[in-house]
Amino acid sequence: MNLLSICFNPFCGGGGGSGGDGEGRDGLLWFRDLGKLYGSMGEYSMAVVQANQVLEDQSQIESGPFGTLVGVYDGHGGPDAARYVCDHLFRHFQDLLGQAQSVTDDHIRRAFLRTEEGFLDLVSRLWRTRPQLATVGSCCLVGVVSQRTLYVANLGDSRAVLGRKIGNTGAIAAIQLSIEHNANVEAVRKELHELHPHDPQIVVLKHGVWRVKGIIQITRSIGDVYMKDAQYNRELNGKFRLPEPINMPILTANPSIVSQPLQSNDAFLIFASDGLWEHLSNDKAVEIVHNNPRAGSAKRLIKAALQEAARKREMRYEDLKKIDKKVRRHFHDDISSLCCS
Repeated sequence: MNLLSICFNPFCGGGGGSGGDGEGRDGLLWFRDLGKLYGSMGEYSMAVVQANQVLEDQSQIESGPFGTLVGVYDGHGGPDAARYVCDHLFRHFQDLLGQAQSVTDDHIRRAFLRTEEGFLDLVSRLWRTRPQLATVGSCCLVGVVSQRTLYVANLGDSRAVLGRKIGNTGAIAAIQLSIEHNANVEAVRKELHELHPHDPQIVVLKHGVWRVKGIIQITRSIGDVYMKDAQYNRELNGKFRLPEPINMPILTANPSIVSQPLQSNDAFLIFASDGLWEHLSNDKAVEIVHNNPRAGSAKRLIKAALQEAARKREMRYEDLKKIDKKVRRHFHDDISSLCCS
């Protein structure tokens, strides 16, 4: 039984599950300042700010006897894939875990792949009435803490960062845990060229940004079926239709997974969509959490990112807050942030 289960959706008041303190809204920013994880596993805070016309981010915490699972799902092209992941990934993880004595990389990987299979089935069933679902996708960042071991699985460019105390100095180090899959990373472009040696246009530089087939920056995701199955791409119109047929999937839903034992000086974890890291460095984010009370950490990080977004546009944060959704997307992305300690 899970004694804490939250899929943070502002449209239904921030989800259900165990109580949290300081839950509320500030314009387009929703937050839960402090909640308790199952047993004595720690505390969490979570927040999300909307920029798109429809919020495309979802975030999730599940905590029980197995441990704790944290998810940040950064959707693109619409909210459908992120919502689907939030509704299904943990269920698959639970089913796969079953009566196993401990979590493994394989449990997590198979949960990702089952979620992908389910979303592809949904696209297939709705193809004639909602063909646009083939162009919707989601990054997927998941952290699992079980028996003092931390697992971080990732598709796309959301990021998990650990704050680790440096001895007794009072200083803190920022350690990035997730591996990012974005065409702007040279190693990722090299990987794509190796997988598609006969396609010189597999990555294209457009307006200073590297994109897969000139369309999308990320190289791994849930959904984005138009980049994975020739059938759906062939029948699409507009910018998502590729000029040549797909003979193998271009994107994949196979996550990168890293694991490590937690140490006594590991202070907290930050999970956030790329909208946060566009404006805050790992070191700055860790410094903000470390130098303030744990309550409200996630909200504090998002506000710091918004203040930096406003500064870049030579405007005041208070003026940025007055800009409505959709227009706000010109200044920053939807941002989800989740902190555990």
